[in-house]
Amino acid sequence: MRVRVRLFASLRETAGVAEAALDLAAGSTAGDAWGRLVGDFPGLAPRRASLAVSVNRSYARFDTVLQDGDELAFIPPVSGG
Repeated sequence: MRVRVRLFASLRETAGVAEAALDLAAGSTAGDAWGRLVGDFPGLAPRRASLAVSVNRSYARFDTVLQDGDELAFIPPVSGG
């Protein structure tokens, strides 16, 4: 299956891309997608603990099972006022 991954803010800066398409095995989770992304962009690895996950524009968990065509976003913490 293929999913679209969107990266925001500092994640986008670290990876050097705003989005990526990943081919994953059926039954893969958001965590599996993160692992694949880290394989392509190792600088992202230390960021996992502070991320929020979104699947199809709804907050999700890293153990959420993905479907073909899903849009996945990894969102770093946001600060400001």
